Amino acid sequence: MFAPITLTQRDWSLHRKAPIDEARHKEKVKEAIKGNLPAIIGEESIITANGDQIVKIPIRSLELPHFRFGRGGRDQAGQGQGGSKVGDVLGQEGGNAAPGKGPGAGDLPGVDYYEAEITIDELAALAFEDLGLPFLQPKEKQKVLGETVRFNEVRKNGIMANLDKRRTLRENLLRNARAGRQGIARLNNDDLRFRTWEPDIKEEDSAVVIAMRDVSGSMGEFEKYITRSFYSWMVRFLRTKYQNVEIVFITHHTEAKEVDEEAFFNLGESGGTKVSSAYQLALQVIRERYDPVNWNIYPFHFSDGDNWGDVDNQRCVELVKEILALANVFGYGEIRERHLNSRSTLMSAFSALKDPHFISVTVSSREEVYPALRRFFSTKGESPDQVRG
Repeated sequence: MFAPITLTQRDWSLHRKAPIDEARHKEKVKEAIKGNLPAIIGEESIITANGDQIVKIPIRSLELPHFRFGRGGRDQAGQGQGGSKVGDVLGQEGGNAAPGKGPGAGDLPGVDYYEAEITIDELAALAFEDLGLPFLQPKEKQKVLGETVRFNEVRKNGIMANLDKRRTLRENLLRNARAGRQGIARLNNDDLRFRTWEPDIKEEDSAVVIAMRDVSGSMGEFEKYITRSFYSWMVRFLRTKYQNVEIVFITHHTEAKEVDEEAFFNLGESGGTKVSSAYQLALQVIRERYDPVNWNIYPFHFSDGDNWGDVDNQRCVELVKEILALANVFGYGEIRERHLNSRSTLMSAFSALKDPHFISVTVSSREEVYPALRRFFSTKGESPDQVRG
């Protein structure tokens, strides 16, 4: 016989159950959001939101595993007929209306969705938690002011907000004891003790990211959206993970120019395309302002791949080789809608580059923005022999 289980007033397991269930639910919501990040990241409302703004993300309702018994009361067995695989539809309950289009209203149950509320900063933390600048090398260190402070000394002078009450009372007790008095009394300025603090300063390796954007007339609405979406998340990623990374913004059509951040994201599209002009300007910026001895250098370029002839394509390849000799990574992203050819003449020219530090990606839909971000900023699989000396 099993001994009966009794609950007493000292049994706190029931009191802990609610917080445990809440924490487990939040973890499952977090996992559901992470599993749907490609679709979430591509949403325009998410891209344009501020960091502390709360957004609602629809995810499928979360159910605990449970047995669901069939209808009709017939004897049934669970071994099946063999040959099944994950994803097979084993049966449908309810009415006879087909999912999707079909005659009649149907009586099949729908899919329940749960709207999870999350701030953009929390979403960014989930998206960027395992990303970083690839092949980052020890370079000249830059001191970065942290968000925290350290109380590391006690002084007789200071502001009342930093008054150390315990040490102040101790000094008063000691002074009274030396005078033959007991207890705390006659508190004066000589008893006051204040904690002093200094900011938490850390060091980061110097790094610069050069963002290049095609603003030629061939960039349509889809291409513009993808480019702005990617760079918007890239800038947010850099400012979330690194406090002192510099970003240089370059736009180009047949000519390239360095612009500020606002112009980079808001300039309209017009004119022809000469990609080499952007690479030439990037190379000039590196040589004039960012010595590779002291800086980690990361140029990235997004375009639709339409360029002014094979001559300029070959010129681009030569310029990329020169940049790779100075940079940690060169990233090229090409935007090609699915109904177009899979590879442009520029991407075909880049196929001759075998350097592992040249990273290319093709984006064909909004859902591929986040995978492109992960491809460019993944630090997994790096080996010491891949890092330039």
